[in-house]
Amino acid sequence: MQAMVKIERHGDLAVIEVDNPPVNALSNALRQDLLAAVKAVIADGHLRGAVLACAGRSFIAGADIREFDQPPGAVITLDICAAIEGASKPFVAALHGTALGGGFELALACHARIMAPDGRVGLPESRIGMMPGAGGTQRLPRLVGAMAALEMVSSGRHVAAAEALKLGVLDEIATDLRKAALVRAGALADAGHWPVTSARDVAPVDRAAFDAALGVIRKRARGAIAPVAAGEAIGWALDLPFAEGVARERARAVELRGSPQCRALRHIFHADRRAARLPASSAQAPGVWPIKQVGVIGGGTMGSGITIALLEAGYKVTMVETDLNRAAAAEARIRAVHARHIGTGRLAPTEVEERLRRLTYSYRMERLADADLVIEAIIEEMPAKQAVFRALSPIVRRDCILASNTSRLDINQLADQVDAPERVLGLHFFSPAHVMRLLEIVRADRTSAEVLSTALSVAARLRKQPIIAGVCDGFIGNRILGRWWAQCDFMLEDGAFPEAIDQALEAYGFAMGPYAVADLAGLDIAWAGRKANAATRNPNARDVKIVDWLCEQGRFGQKTGKGWYDHTGGKRAVDPLVHGLVERASAERGTVRRQIAPEETVARVLAAMVNEGCKLLAEGIAVRPSDIDVALVHGYGYPAWRGGPMHEADGIGLDKILATVKIMQQDGPDFLPAALLEDLVATGRSLASLNT
Repeated sequence: MQAMVKIERHGDLAVIEVDNPPVNALSNALRQDLLAAVKAVIADGHLRGAVLACAGRSFIAGADIREFDQPPGAVITLDICAAIEGASKPFVAALHGTALGGGFELALACHARIMAPDGRVGLPESRIGMMPGAGGTQRLPRLVGAMAALEMVSSGRHVAAAEALKLGVLDEIATDLRKAALVRAGALADAGHWPVTSARDVAPVDRAAFDAALGVIRKRARGAIAPVAAGEAIGWALDLPFAEGVARERARAVELRGSPQCRALRHIFHADRRAARLPASSAQAPGVWPIKQVGVIGGGTMGSGITIALLEAGYKVTMVETDLNRAAAAEARIRAVHARHIGTGRLAPTEVEERLRRLTYSYRMERLADADLVIEAIIEEMPAKQAVFRALSPIVRRDCILASNTSRLDINQLADQVDAPERVLGLHFFSPAHVMRLLEIVRADRTSAEVLSTALSVAARLRKQPIIAGVCDGFIGNRILGRWWAQCDFMLEDGAFPEAIDQALEAYGFAMGPYAVADLAGLDIAWAGRKANAATRNPNARDVKIVDWLCEQGRFGQKTGKGWYDHTGGKRAVDPLVHGLVERASAERGTVRRQIAPEETVARVLAAMVNEGCKLLAEGIAVRPSDIDVALVHGYGYPAWRGGPMHEADGIGLDKILATVKIMQQDGPDFLPAALLEDLVATGRSLASLNT
């Protein structure tokens, strides 16, 4: 096997090169080899200094997550950091690609840091339920200050080279990275002294402002432990000697690593990657069609958001609207978003100009003749969408992929409208499409493997998290949403009020409860859907009419000032009128209202999700349970630190979930226990056993 670490001599300087593809992850074996190399360089009396660098596309991009369930190895990253920082000769980190987690901590222990212009650094451990454990929370504030360090470790964001230099993380940005690093190492050696990060004092900070910022992090975490723990550790750098702060950091990091939240977030980490792969169906992977030119039909909120996402990913886009006035309105929406990006400093004006040069507006569908992919994003009505697909079929090439942004309609009926129906699929973006990460890729009955594979590659380029779904009403996410939202409505009739249900689910970790979300989205949307589907509604299903009564009074949510809540004062307020309507619904059903505890609210919502998820799996709509977790976490606000409903159900016990479902089956045929759930309980298997 090729050595993962090698030492190159450059006169009296050395380059320690790490080569552990694909991202130079700090595995147990690599840590041992790296420490040995560092010690060898220190012991070599002919060497005056060293550069720590990496082969491949990236510097060390963190620990090897595959080893997180194993005991720590004989050498930990903290040991290497101590050896580097306490060395009798200077070490310079030459950073390119991403230097994250333990890789960034190693760089912080070096005596200088030089980065390529496109490099990024960060301590993203909190995103997987952990925190830095090799001195990152103690060294970083000594370089950038406590407030900047607090923001970096709690958010886990990647910081670009230019910002890192401005903050004080870097000493230099260089295009000829290793040459610059060797020059820096030689200069430090010539001077005979070099900066030691741990010996620095943290710059004075307004402690009240720091504590207030940490309080905001606690509130935003909504139950997640790691961001708060990492933030608290920054505070230790203000109060404790370096050695004591590092010891406390290490102990807390080890504690978090074995926590349920960390296991849940690792589950989502792996689930995200499984969901982005085609299910194994053949020995030969399908090819990917080249996508350069994309058409978007419809310039409303969704169409404009999709267009912005495509431009951000580097595609050429042609947007087609029905007339010039609508095209002008779409252009105004898109320019407004980019103007906000300029205003916040996210984009430079030149970057915006470059993006907008790749966008063409038209009201003639013939302009899509050269498109490689066309995404329809018009009104959610089947006849209108079918008409678009019929019109497209003779215009575009037969190898042009045709996609619908529908959130629930039958993709097979759209495929029926075109020749080569195997190139038709659904691409369900979530609003706002240029912000939300989830992308449901809906395979129709005839969608080819090549088209599905191409859609996954487009999702990757868009930096979206894909899941593959089959065709049914609502696909994966909205179908599950419909079931747990129905249980919330049932609890209103049983004795709860909207604010109690919202409070219970927000305390559980959701960003917003269902009724607050409904007011934000607009109640008229659900009302229109209820009216459209009235003829096909199962007469045996339990039907709650409160939302109809609200809409009949013109209460459509925030846009009208009133909905489930009163928003007229600019804040969400409980409305006695809504309480009256809820009590009326109970009376008309003949229900004696009772107290609904928060625990019951959570149990019924979770059971509804898991039961419907099992039905989706049995029907082949969802590929694996972890895909359902990915959908709910990235698209519907399920707290990531809980790992998603299917993961959490295993921890609670599927027998307990089934017991709740059996009570809920009185609510109608939609809540009959899933045969798969019953079988898993009977055979003692877990949902995790189905993740392939």
